[in-house]
Amino acid sequence: MKKSLLFFFSLFIISVTCVAYALPGCSSQAEEEKINYGYDFSSPEQKLILPDTLREISGLTILDSSTFACVQDENGILFLYDSKNNRVKQEIRFAADGDYEGICRVGAALYVLRSDGELFHISNYASAAPEVETFTTGIPADNNEGLCYDSLNNRLLVACKGKIGKGKEFKDRRVIYAFDLATKKLGDEPVFDFDVNEVIAFAEQHKIDLPVKEKKNGEVAVLKFRPSAIAIHPLTNELYLLSAVDHALFVFNTSGVIQHMEMLDETMFNKAEGISFYPNGDLLITNEAQDKKPTLLKFTYMP
Repeated sequence: MKKSLLFFFSLFIISVTCVAYALPGCSSQAEEEKINYGYDFSSPEQKLILPDTLREISGLTILDSSTFACVQDENGILFLYDSKNNRVKQEIRFAADGDYEGICRVGAALYVLRSDGELFHISNYASAAPEVETFTTGIPADNNEGLCYDSLNNRLLVACKGKIGKGKEFKDRRVIYAFDLATKKLGDEPVFDFDVNEVIAFAEQHKIDLPVKEKKNGEVAVLKFRPSAIAIHPLTNELYLLSAVDHALFVFNTSGVIQHMEMLDETMFNKAEGISFYPNGDLLITNEAQDKKPTLLKFTYMP
């Protein structure tokens, strides 16, 4: 009995000492989760200041080890960017000016998402005469920003930034639809259906500090959770989602259950609207300029 009491007392002393002095090997739950998810979002491996041509950069997709393709709000132009030499190496007009918000690569072709849900399929994009085909998805939201390729299911995922209907039942719903690449049709129902309140509950459970708003019955956590970019991790198949307005990143498993959440530094991630992975898990995030310069941040994957 005395040995048992001594054992539990020793554990108590160790835990208190860890908290008080932050000794090596004594990591908090938040620190362990950050390690488990393999990225230190406070310390990018590389940071590039992009040219003013890309002030409104709104989506990117990696083409090879030193090149990515991107789009920006307002212009129907595809930009091929050389990240090694930090320059735009080619501009390709694919459509009239409009609000273009997402881009992804599927094999040798690119898809671009306009905010109203129109999809542009661009083949032979690096040639003098790229071939462009458009698809009207009929997605119910009038504001859509996230686009990525789901290779396991041969489909594109389209994230709705806006609500998909009027009424209280849609207030806290955020959804992602699938565009089948075989049929070239959008599914009737969302493949991911998120409840903002469940995400807030996850943040509170994991002691993640959210902004608060004063109400009659006290302070309440505020999370808008409006997807600005999405991508699928090439090694874990988890869905990574950015919400620029919240300065936050979310990770969901293939069933749509939240696994991780990261509040991002508002100075470094002033308006994160683009995300893309290298095959080894390293990732790029781009930020629109607003009152700053547009930036590209690269983070090393450390599983």
